Parts: sequence; C-alpha cells; structure tokens
Amino acid sequence: MTPFRPARWLPGGHTQTLFAPLLRRPPALPRRRQRLALEDGDFLDLDWLEQRQPDAPLLILLHGLTGSSASSYILGQQQAAAALGWDTLAVNWRGCSGEPNQRARSYHSGASEDLAELLAHLRSRWPQRRMAAIGFSLGGNLLLKYLGEAGEAAALQAAVAVSVPFRLDHSALRIRHGFSRVYQARFMRDLLAYVRTKQRLFEHHGRHAEAARLTALGSLDGLDSLWDFDDRVTAPLHGYASAEDYYRRCSSRFFLPQIRVPTLLVQALDDPFVYPQSLPQANELPDCVTFELHARGGHVGFVEGPPWRPAYYLERRLPLWLQKQLCH
Repeated sequence: MTPFRPARWLPGGHTQTLFAPLLRRPPALPRRRQRLALEDGDFLDLDWLEQRQPDAPLLILLHGLTGSSASSYILGQQQAAAALGWDTLAVNWRGCSGEPNQRARSYHSGASEDLAELLAHLRSRWPQRRMAAIGFSLGGNLLLKYLGEAGEAAALQAAVAVSVPFRLDHSALRIRHGFSRVYQARFMRDLLAYVRTKQRLFEHHGRHAEAARLTALGSLDGLDSLWDFDDRVTAPLHGYASAEDYYRRCSSRFFLPQIRVPTLLVQALDDPFVYPQSLPQANELPDCVTFELHARGGHVGFVEGPPWRPAYYLERRLPLWLQKQLCH
C-alpha cells in the first residue's frame, strides 16, 4: 500500500482537522437502526450497514466527543468496509443519536462498561464471528481502556485506535491554548446545551430522581473549559472524585501494557488535541500493538490527494490492516 502523503494544500494540523467536518459531503448509506437496551435501563442506538454475506467479519465503529454515527469519518469507514463485503455497526454513545438518554449519566472517555456490554451482546448472538473495532479520539481512548481491562478475554480479534488522547489531563490542557480553543468552545457549547436540555426533559416527563442528579451539579454558568466541565459534571455523575481522578483512572496510556489483541494506533504529531509528550513510548507497548506515527494528519484528518479529488488515508489503510488480521 502506498504511504500517507498529506495534502499539500492543507498545511498544518488545523486544516487537516477541519477539512472533513466543514467541507466533506459524507456518503448516504442504507443503514438500519437498532436500539440496544442496557442493564441499567438506558440504551445505545446502533446503525447497521449489512452486506449479508455468510461468515463476513463485523466491524464496530466508535465515534469521538460530541460526534455520532453520522460523523463523516464513521460513514466513510462504513462505506470502505462495505466494499470488502463486511457488516459494520456504528455505535451512538448514550445521548448521541439525536435523542437524550434515559439517565442523568452520559458517555465519557472511560465508559468501557458500555462497550463491554455491547460486545457481550454481540458475542452471545454470534459466538464464532470475527469482530474488530475502530475507535476515533474519545472512542479510541475508550476502546484501548477496554482492551487493557479485558486482556486475553477481549471479545475482539483486532482493533484500531485513531487520534487518541492517551493522557486525558494533557489533552484537557492542550485544548485551552492557541487556535485549539476554538474546538474547546464548540465542545463546551454542545455539552452544556445537552445537559440543560436533558434536565428540562426529565422535569417535563416526571423523571424527578434523574433530574435531581443534574440539579445537584449546581449552576453550570461560567464553565468555559473541558477541565471545568469534567470536574463539575463528568466526575460527579460517573463516580469520580474530581477531574484529576477521572483523568488518572480513564487515560488509555495506563492500559496499553495489558492489551493482548492485535491493535493498530494511528497518530499525527501535529494533532491539535494531543501533546507529543502524551504519546506512549515503545517500552509501554506490547508486541501485539503497532504504533503508526505521522508528522502530519491533524486530529482524525489524514487527508490526501488533490483539492478537486480529496481522499482519506484512514479509509484505505484501516480496512486493509484489519483484513490482514482477520482474514489471514
């Protein structure tokens, strides 16, 4: 396979990061939605693209912060995997499918229990099926945490994690500086709006216990950074003492040595969400983990080709790597 050649007309990590979200027209795919009931009374909405070929592998796709199954990088991977004849399943984390979830808690970078429950459901339905997962950004951190926790008992045969914030505390600081503050402002707008909307809906529908958990957070006015949001919202809603406690217990870098599944990491040095010093060193990675580090590519960007016909390296690289792991 030809190597990644960053588009020369997209200089710097920010242009690579922003091109697809702002200008790419994602493919229209004939997907089927399934609602998976979770053990705690909540749900995940799953968007299937099925080829219905006997013995085809299943690829599970995990989106990033404030993303969804409609994110362009998710749809692009589903289209690329479908060309190989694979079934794909795009997960919407709690509250990300366009409908608020049923609990005060939501999703976060360490919610590996939701992924474990989904995989257990899939494995009970298809005990022998070959399954792989790709996680992007937050979804990549969550996937790596799950793999480290599960070790040899992981329900996947292969995995890929792209543009991972390996140290959540570092990324919460990185996004407060320079142009990266633009991303933080967008995240904060969406996260705060979601919490407030959910609180109003809980009160309107008489879900007083869940509404009270959100009310107990206090006023959200004045929160202007992800660190503050995680300290005031994410941590108390999900059983962490503070943002620092949440970051320490959920940063995927601390789980990498326990991974026992063939795993590919794809990262760029100019990622505007991740400091270079946050990246794992070779002695932290087990033999089953391959670390592909590029000088350029931004955050879930990796755009190549000419401006009149842009292409996406991840959509040719990742399916081929997974095909080698699953089919040979």
